[in-house]
Amino acid sequence: MANVLAPRELMARTSTAPSLESVIPRQFGTWKIVPEISPVQPVDPEAYVQPDPQSAKVYSQEVGRGYSDGQGHIVMLMVAYGPVQNYRLKAHRPEICYTANGFRISDKVDAPVNFRNGSSPILATRLIAERESRYEPVTYWIRIGNDVTNGVVSYQLSRLKYGLRGLIPDGALIRVSTIGLPREASFQLQDQFIHDLLSAVPPQELRFFTGTS
Repeated sequence: MANVLAPRELMARTSTAPSLESVIPRQFGTWKIVPEISPVQPVDPEAYVQPDPQSAKVYSQEVGRGYSDGQGHIVMLMVAYGPVQNYRLKAHRPEICYTANGFRISDKVDAPVNFRNGSSPILATRLIAERESRYEPVTYWIRIGNDVTNGVVSYQLSRLKYGLRGLIPDGALIRVSTIGLPREASFQLQDQFIHDLLSAVPPQELRFFTGTS
């Protein structure tokens, strides 16, 4: 019975992911890309798995960039996508990715991020990553299928919801971080960056970042 009820249909087959390199603008608002800046990357090569060979639509993507607002402030963006919700995303979660790179994680809290007037806020996670003199506040969220999950319970509930419908959800992790600023100033700058970024994303692609729930 468990084998019969196991989810088999990839949501990624019914909704092709956009090309993140082209969808994520290199310049928007006051923000311009800084080629020499790149975000912290996972260090575990075992995090990779092979894409589903049965569908050309199923593939993985990662985009890591640094942006400047023209006033000396730098924001780092990492977007990772996988056709299966645990594909590569686990390695990109700051609690794992930053720890593996020698950072200490602290002050983890939930935080709603408003990105557009009239829209429900994104329930994101904030935390502080520190290594020696580097102090890096981080904001991130994970989309599972059409849901933005926050924490272990909501993650498992989303998996269960799709599993009962015979679906294997795809997933995306969006992570924003800054260095060189105090905590509150960092999160304020990150909120502005997220607002500006999502305002610049084509409307038909916004669901990739924010889900539909």
